Amino acid sequence: MKFKNSTLLIAALFIFTGNLFAQELYDRMEEQYKESCTSIMVASGASFDGSVMVGHTCDANYRTWLTIEPRKSFTIGDMEPVYEGMMHNEEPWDMRKVVEKGRIPVVGTETYRFLNVAYPCLNEKQLAIGETTTEGRPELLNKAGIFYIEELQRMALQYCATAREAISLMGRLAEEYGYADWGECLTVADKNEVWHFEIYGSGPGNPSAMWVARRIPDDHVGISANIPRIGKVDFNDKENFMYSRDLKERAKKTGFWDGKEDFIFHKVVSGRKPFSIREFHVFSTLAPSLGLTYDADELPFSVKPDEKVTPEMLFELYRQTYEGTEYNMVKNLSYTAHRRVRQADGTYKEYDEIVYPLSSFMPRDLMNMLNEIKPGIIERQRTIAVIQCSYSHVTQLRNWLPDEIGGVAYFAFDNPAQSPRIPIYAGATELPKSFAVCGQHRYREDAAIWAFRETNRIATINWDKTRKLIEPEIAAYEREMMISNKVVEAQVVALLKEGKKDEVTELLNRHTGSFASSVMARWRELKGRVLEIFIRSM
Repeated sequence: MKFKNSTLLIAALFIFTGNLFAQELYDRMEEQYKESCTSIMVASGASFDGSVMVGHTCDANYRTWLTIEPRKSFTIGDMEPVYEGMMHNEEPWDMRKVVEKGRIPVVGTETYRFLNVAYPCLNEKQLAIGETTTEGRPELLNKAGIFYIEELQRMALQYCATAREAISLMGRLAEEYGYADWGECLTVADKNEVWHFEIYGSGPGNPSAMWVARRIPDDHVGISANIPRIGKVDFNDKENFMYSRDLKERAKKTGFWDGKEDFIFHKVVSGRKPFSIREFHVFSTLAPSLGLTYDADELPFSVKPDEKVTPEMLFELYRQTYEGTEYNMVKNLSYTAHRRVRQADGTYKEYDEIVYPLSSFMPRDLMNMLNEIKPGIIERQRTIAVIQCSYSHVTQLRNWLPDEIGGVAYFAFDNPAQSPRIPIYAGATELPKSFAVCGQHRYREDAAIWAFRETNRIATINWDKTRKLIEPEIAAYEREMMISNKVVEAQVVALLKEGKKDEVTELLNRHTGSFASSVMARWRELKGRVLEIFIRSM
């Protein structure tokens, strides 16, 4: 199907820039894609260096402010509040729409420092958590409970040092005080292992929870992408399974398990096919030798990758829109352009190029308009990288390094296919001030995300051209980050040997701040470049 550039670009301009600074765009994006996150897990034997890795994309209209919460001290008998509504406030102090659901006795007298994002993700002991909403059967929802998933994550990161401790605590709290949220999967990792933890409500009556956690084998990778994936539960395998104390009884009470068949957890809580395009793409990319097919009834719970996985491989997976595959949404949208490029020797090279003027980062309006012109021209797929992403992180955990630098979250604001990553170490204690301001409610120059979002949205209008500018910049900063991290880590090891912990903290805070300052300044500069590309294309 052939198009004239100007018509499509003008249409795209009205759709994108007309909403550029408006909340409406993100509300509509959230309606368009109910699936909200992607989490990839890499066990130690599957990684290139023996580290454990877990990733997360927060793909909907959730807050984009983040802070490092300091350690706290309690006394026995203190009560701790449990909240609802911290996912959408504008700044950490903003409690206007936050509700206290209840109070519970403090779990311990001392807490760990942790990275507090919309879904809290990393603490100072190298405990990390990713998240995806799996929804599940509506009959299991019980709003009388007090715990939502993000508050369970907060409790785990405050009080736990290992994945098993975290799962045990979150499960106990949800059972004791009630789980009020929709179905969720948490991918819980420490410096030695990673677990896939799924939790659901208990149905009508006294609120509790039904949950199962399954360990990812040491040489495997796993994924959660908004669909329940835990199948048969081996109740005798305590090394690889954890579960709620009355799981079988509650499952029978709900009527979704007859007590005779094998206990298939995803059938009990959902009944939905246990995978879709994202799970298939990640497993097929990392383990092509398995010859997996998309029309299969089920995929393996986890797979052994053909090659050892690096952080850079995960960065690339989180940029995926299935280009080069049959699942590319815009594969039917192209035209042939004749190029004439001047060479260094003064001669000209001429060639024809297939151009895709639109990317998969298009809103529903544009998608619907094109399908109205020619039905079926776009086959909607849920890509891994999406324009409605609030933030993402790939977190690496290393048991041979001090905790201060063993755990590092490679963090990115906005669409992971269009933004560079920023290192945040487990030993850091503060972040740049602009990180503590959410950019979802309105355009704010003091919100870090808008340093990236404004440039990225304009770039999206002419993504076939602007990506040639944006992608090399991302690659360059990615290389710089990994190189500079090694230097910083070596300095930290030396400082710790000398007992200079304060200097370590200062170094890690400065490293994150300076790298963030550099990439934010560069993305603001790129805004002018992508605007020039747009103007020249009209």
